[in-house]
Amino acid sequence: MRSLPDINSLSLAEQVAQMIVVRASGYLFDHQIQYPQWEPPAAKLQYWLEMGVGGVILLGGSAGEIALRSQQLQNWAKFPLLIAADIEEGVGQRFSGATEFPPPMALSAIAQRDLNTAIQYASQMGAVTAQEALAIGINWVLAPVVDVNNNPANPVINVRAFGETPEIVSQLTTAFIQGAKKSPVLTAAKHFPGHGDTATDSHLELPVVPHSLERLAKIELPPFRAAIAAGVDAVMSAHLLIPAWDSEYPATLSPKILTQQLRQELGFEGLVVTDALVMGAIANRYGTEEAAVLAVEAGADILLMPLEPEAAIQAVCHAVKSDRISLDRIRTSVERIWQAKQQVEYPMPTLQELAQPAAFGIVNNILQAAQVIYGSVPINVDVTSGVLRNLVVVDNLLNCTFLSEVSPAIAIPKQLGYTTELIDCHTPATALGSSQPTVLQLFIRGNPFRGSAGLTQLAQDLFKRLLQSDNLQALIVYGSPYVVQEFLPALPKTTPCLFSYGQIPVAQLAIMNTLFNL
Repeated sequence: MRSLPDINSLSLAEQVAQMIVVRASGYLFDHQIQYPQWEPPAAKLQYWLEMGVGGVILLGGSAGEIALRSQQLQNWAKFPLLIAADIEEGVGQRFSGATEFPPPMALSAIAQRDLNTAIQYASQMGAVTAQEALAIGINWVLAPVVDVNNNPANPVINVRAFGETPEIVSQLTTAFIQGAKKSPVLTAAKHFPGHGDTATDSHLELPVVPHSLERLAKIELPPFRAAIAAGVDAVMSAHLLIPAWDSEYPATLSPKILTQQLRQELGFEGLVVTDALVMGAIANRYGTEEAAVLAVEAGADILLMPLEPEAAIQAVCHAVKSDRISLDRIRTSVERIWQAKQQVEYPMPTLQELAQPAAFGIVNNILQAAQVIYGSVPINVDVTSGVLRNLVVVDNLLNCTFLSEVSPAIAIPKQLGYTTELIDCHTPATALGSSQPTVLQLFIRGNPFRGSAGLTQLAQDLFKRLLQSDNLQALIVYGSPYVVQEFLPALPKTTPCLFSYGQIPVAQLAIMNTLFNL
């Protein structure tokens, strides 16, 4: 891999371009692009990289495709790239074929019973994620999430967090980072100064965190202190308004938060990266140009996903030329970026390192240790009693990657004589009849862009109808522990209820084995 040039040889525009990370499709061809409003066609992406853009964040495609894609991007780029991905639950979370872990909150459930085991799993999770990322050309792991999720209605953090208390989150965060540091990749603690106690999705609008300075210091900040102490390479800002520190600007655009709190008070010397600037909390209020300038003024080194990268570069350059931002301020950020790029490696892809049996063993161990069982299992399957129904509810079947005809949640009940019925938000209410004995499986967790993290009305209605007709054989919830708590008060004590943090096929298999004693 070619080396980095002397910073002094870069023009102002090239230096500012190094501070930009653009979004790109992980797929190889333009006709495969899934989000054209965010993901440019190849010609435009290549043009940006030839301009000197500093990094790319990828989404979509298989792990094998990403291995090719990352090499393609590095070849196009004027300077060596940071290639990033939101792989908080393993590389397989975003890129099929690699290892996918349960959500981090599963480790919190284990930690409450056996902290040392949970710490070991967190370290292994970090190590596997970093190793597999590097194997396909990703050198910046945008994890861990270090928010303390103490708001069950949080739609954007939820099970992405390591837990609900700063003590557990801090210890698991430290372990994850230490595990990841076994490979030459970057990590990122997010979302500073803490997105856990919100009920508003910052992808859509600006949340407000009304807490006092004392509360912020006690709950929100300790995991970030722990991450910094563990050597985290970057800290990602949150699009939050925190009046106790700054009543005017959200954290991403606030010098009082990014410079005074993060740099000066916490002593962080690594990369400060914004959360995606296309998110509604910022884009709807400030637009591309002003958001970019304000973020740099606030102390950000890297501007993640500005809607119009060229306009962002031009705006920051104009701010320098008009003396709104000093040239030294830009130089300082580029020096940090150069230092980060010198820490990572740019090897040729090595796909044989993906999805190793040892990694799958860790995934299984976490799922088994975090699985929760209420009521009496296994259930008896009596096919002579009539048609048995396997009722599977997801939020949106059109965007569902974890279910197919061969997925355990569907295939195993079918083998036992159940008829499968799939329901989502698009299913007409008139189609929700029938009164057969039913296993009700709910795939519900907090997801960004999807509004509330709570139960859908559809799931509640189905549950009540099955209870009233005495046809509920078992309730299974995959995803959020907060969902289970909504159901338990009304559930008969003898009716089985099984919960898994994971929604992936291996999680489904573990649940089916428990439910049917396979």
